[in-house]
Amino acid sequence: MDYIPLLFGTIEVAVIFLFGCVGEIFYEKSGHLNLGIPGIVCVGGAGGVFGTFLMMNLNPDMPGFVVLLVAMLMSVVFSCALGGIYSFLTITFRCNQNVTGLALSIFGNGFTSFVLNQFILPRENASTLLSIAGQKIFCASLPFAKDLGFFGQVFLNHGFLVYFGLVVAILSSILLFRTKIGLNLRAVGEDPATADAVGIPVIKYKYIFNFLGAAIAGFAGTAYIMNYMNGIIGASVSADLEAFGWLSVALVIFTLWRPHLSILGSLIFGFLYIAPSYASVLFPGVTFTFYGKELLNLIPYVVTIVVLIITSIVGKKNVQAPAALGKPYFREDR
Repeated sequence: MDYIPLLFGTIEVAVIFLFGCVGEIFYEKSGHLNLGIPGIVCVGGAGGVFGTFLMMNLNPDMPGFVVLLVAMLMSVVFSCALGGIYSFLTITFRCNQNVTGLALSIFGNGFTSFVLNQFILPRENASTLLSIAGQKIFCASLPFAKDLGFFGQVFLNHGFLVYFGLVVAILSSILLFRTKIGLNLRAVGEDPATADAVGIPVIKYKYIFNFLGAAIAGFAGTAYIMNYMNGIIGASVSADLEAFGWLSVALVIFTLWRPHLSILGSLIFGFLYIAPSYASVLFPGVTFTFYGKELLNLIPYVVTIVVLIITSIVGKKNVQAPAALGKPYFREDR
């Protein structure tokens, strides 16, 4: 059996989870349970598509690195705009984080559907230009990758965003667990009143890392549309992006709030996500019905529930969520 397409696809899907998971980790480490991540993933994808179309429409022969740069910049602008609304409501106005996040998820889904289906796709040659950009720019791999056999085809045959996601996860882990800034951020998420008392600017840290989390999570949407789907936008793209967002939130629990573990967790979730499409490869001779494949799609959620139960039973501090997660902070209350 040829497992190369399965393993290649696993990595392509994994980077989508990786961006969403790392973004949510920054939110939760600052004490915010942002259920608006699915919406941020959606608008991040819309921003990436908008930036790509803008550049390709100006000049189809635009240098690839320029298209990539503008697409990622627009993804950051769109996702940070929605993330900024969440931060303003939950940090400054101390609104309920769960309600705010859910509202923004609904808004992000609808906004993305409108931008893609009503503003971009109706434009002349939009689908063609996006498909060209996806295949020739976002999915461009090392020219010698396919000549290196199994290793090259599986690990070196990906586009820029895959390797960028890996770098983001590693740098995020170093920032959180090897720097004073990360120590201060974790203090804010555990006990903001105590952090404030020792001189850590709690509100400043919350805003900065909320915006950083939104920017990183937004890349998940761009990675899905432009890298995984090769710039081809389907009718269910908003629903697909939202699903990735929810699974990314679940993945945070699975990875115990550690960006470096999110690399492994994303690969596992990516494999479980794509496995139903390769059921005949994984289980030769076994015929799966439609319902059987749908049950396979539930595995990531079941695994997350099991991990949540295990971490609750263990009870160790280093495997628990930040103590102040979901609790609004008001300085005058301390």
